[in-house]
Amino acid sequence: MKLRPGSLLLISVWVGVWSVPIERNDVQQEAKEEVQEETEDTGLYYDRYLREVIEVLETDPHFREKLQTANTEDIKNGHLAKELDLVSHHVRTRLDELKRQEVSRLRMLFKAKLDSTNIQTQQMDHASLLKQFEHLDPHNQNTFEAKDLELLISTATKDLENYDAERHEEFKRYEMLKEHERREYLKSLDQEKREHEEKRLQELKEKHRQHPKVNAPGSVAQLREVWEETDGLDPQEFNPKTFFKLHDTNDDKVLDEQELEALFTKELEKVYDPKNEEDDMMEMEEERLRMREYFMKNVDVNQDRLVTLEEFLKSTEKKDFNNPKEWETLDMKEVYTEEELQRFEAELRDKEEELRRKKEKLQEEQELLRERGRALEAQRREYQQAVLEMSRRQQAGDGQPPVGPNGELKFEPPGQPMEAKDSKVPAETPNNLPAEPPQNLPVHT
Repeated sequence: MKLRPGSLLLISVWVGVWSVPIERNDVQQEAKEEVQEETEDTGLYYDRYLREVIEVLETDPHFREKLQTANTEDIKNGHLAKELDLVSHHVRTRLDELKRQEVSRLRMLFKAKLDSTNIQTQQMDHASLLKQFEHLDPHNQNTFEAKDLELLISTATKDLENYDAERHEEFKRYEMLKEHERREYLKSLDQEKREHEEKRLQELKEKHRQHPKVNAPGSVAQLREVWEETDGLDPQEFNPKTFFKLHDTNDDKVLDEQELEALFTKELEKVYDPKNEEDDMMEMEEERLRMREYFMKNVDVNQDRLVTLEEFLKSTEKKDFNNPKEWETLDMKEVYTEEELQRFEAELRDKEEELRRKKEKLQEEQELLRERGRALEAQRREYQQAVLEMSRRQQAGDGQPPVGPNGELKFEPPGQPMEAKDSKVPAETPNNLPAEPPQNLPVHT
């Protein structure tokens, strides 16, 4: 995600939001709200919490008044946080609620992380896990205190300052990955196709380099171009003070990073077109970031990530303003060295090998599960067949033991034959000998 702090983020947030006069008409208020709605995500994992805290504090007149008179150092060193004790009860209650919600969210994130790594813990120590997050006080999980505001400001300041460096590093890795894939693709081709593809790629690179001259950010040529083509004004009537007011879109008396980056669109369009195969939009965003950093380095005197009217006017008095050097675009610079590329490719190989081992392990586990599934299925069929056979025998009365008057099973003692019910056949004598015939029966001649 892009870093566009705008008037609601951290130092630029604190100064930008509350530097607007309290008394203003409805039109200005509506314009301010529209700008706030368009503000993009900072990229911080606690972005929503930061924004909501700022919005709540903005509703307190006393705190807002203090912010109007505070300077950047007062905000950074924590002096402003002490004013939290004087805000209204309603604001404090809302801040307490926001903190409890944030603590609950962090607990859920931590639990999800443990679940994903299969780490079993009998009991989570919430106080210990919250120490991993620097933007709130882990020793007090229920109320929002001055310490929380101080930590939120200092942590966000540090994170935002490091964010640009992280973006540069991510872009370098992107470029190295792109070169790595290009080389691997060429290796997969035969010699004739490889030569043809290398020629085509070189032609695209040369075509990309054939672009108009790019003016240095913040130079008179660059600003006049915006004045004429974007603002539709006569370049001969260029006025720095009027230019500043025109591009202070939220009327907060400063140019923030988002407003500055919008000034470089015309220069970027000279080099990058999303319709062209040779133009990479990731490179365009890196170019935009480089332009903004260059502008800030030469104009933002107190390094608060905001440009005041006074700073802007002073920059127009410098020698480089009228006679700047030509801006060196990315195609004129070396983003990475061959040594860095080799280390990157070694990392890729290590990761590929690790993924291969994991894949083999998963395949082995999958095969074991399949074998177990087949065994369970065979056992299930065996049990099912036994149940069916038992059911068939019950229905046919085959092998059923006698049943008592109440339906209970009736068994004879072992060794004693069961009497045949309603049988007129005399029982056999022991030793299987037939019984003697009855005596004194009349004899017929």
